[in-house]
Amino acid sequence: MSEQPRRPRKPGKPYRRPQKDPVRILAFEALRAVDERDAYANLVLPPLLRKARETGDFDARDAALATELVYGTLRRQGTYDAIIADCVDRPLREVDPPVLDVLSLGVHQLLGTRIPSHAAVSASVELARVVLGDGRAKFVNAVLRKVARDDLDGWLERVAPPYDEDPEDHLAVVHSHPRWVVSALWDSLGGGRTGIEELLAADNERPEVTLVARPGRATLEELLGEEAAVPGRWSPYAVRLSEGGEPGAVEAVREGRAGVQDEGSQLVALALANAPLEGPDRRWLDGCAGPGGKAALLGALAAERGAFLLASEKQPHRAGLVARALDGNPGPYQVIAADGTRPAWRPGSFDRVLVDVPCTGLGALRRRPEARWRRRPEDLDGFAPLQRGLLRSALEAVRVGGIVAYATCSPHLAETRAVVADVLKQHPDTDLVDARPLLPDVPALGEGPDLQLWPHLHGTDAMYLALIRRTA
Repeated sequence: MSEQPRRPRKPGKPYRRPQKDPVRILAFEALRAVDERDAYANLVLPPLLRKARETGDFDARDAALATELVYGTLRRQGTYDAIIADCVDRPLREVDPPVLDVLSLGVHQLLGTRIPSHAAVSASVELARVVLGDGRAKFVNAVLRKVARDDLDGWLERVAPPYDEDPEDHLAVVHSHPRWVVSALWDSLGGGRTGIEELLAADNERPEVTLVARPGRATLEELLGEEAAVPGRWSPYAVRLSEGGEPGAVEAVREGRAGVQDEGSQLVALALANAPLEGPDRRWLDGCAGPGGKAALLGALAAERGAFLLASEKQPHRAGLVARALDGNPGPYQVIAADGTRPAWRPGSFDRVLVDVPCTGLGALRRRPEARWRRRPEDLDGFAPLQRGLLRSALEAVRVGGIVAYATCSPHLAETRAVVADVLKQHPDTDLVDARPLLPDVPALGEGPDLQLWPHLHGTDAMYLALIRRTA
């Protein structure tokens, strides 16, 4: 085939190849994976960063910037969408998703970081040239120059409806949460404007990395000997890593003697273990054990009393994660792949039972910011039968006098008190146990007898816990 003659270049500036920026390209790739594959950033980003380090493209500062760009963009997506929508001449749904990702990354650099405006625009346009082409890069340039004319506060005054006219929509735009999530969290929290604003703001803060020293396998003193380690706020087994602390660098974590576990999850396990019990205390059950954090802590606590732990998880691959977390547990345990709503054990077999049920995950939006944009109100209807079924099975699994802990990483009333109330109507042979005295050092746990943890009050995920004793 004969070569086609090159078209003469139009007079003007000579063509300049776009400059490839590994940090921003990686951030863009992570956002595309979240959008296209419904992936979670906390699963997608680590392997991308690891590969970049192995190829020599990244140092620690690059990794920190890429992480901030990805998580910051996802957390403030709702706010940035409102701002971008004000700067384009078409509905946002008509902007191609890859273009929107580049724009969002640019807006975050402009409004959410200390990167100078000219550098943020220039870097974003270069990224657009690399991943989108020169034509779309011009569109990105035009939009970001409009955004750069004002700061975040100025934009919020323009795009957010006044609080007095529409409180929920105002909070949704200002704090980047779907309106229905704002409404649900406000209902669960109660109170006025200050509390809900503090909660929504806490959802947009980077969570600390918290470790758990598994009793009998690691000590708090050992973990506190690590660089950047400070004691936890509430759990006697918790250690927090300050910014820059890397769990993979901790020997006890690598060996499975300690783990990464939010302090709220630790408190749920501790409350169940500390609940007063009459009679034997020999057999414990974790009925929804995957991926294994609570099971590992429960197993260690059970071992201190010579008790046996059965850890059950429906999904075989997650049961494998549970087995890995429990490997080396000092006491007797067994891990099985079984459906908690179709028990593989005899009724009344256990003294203590935990069911940390599948849920919308609205209590962990700090860690999985993209979840707020994926969840829909109708998802609650999908989880409801499973949550009730698991709690019913747990009540059947526990002996008379034994304790069931119903836990969920969601503060939504439809997943917490409504589930407990509905199931207990069918089980008059039960009593709610006041869980709050079991965590005496933790303030602001609610009116009881159940308890609710909050990111803005406790620095934890928004874990819910109800303790139920079987009386007959």
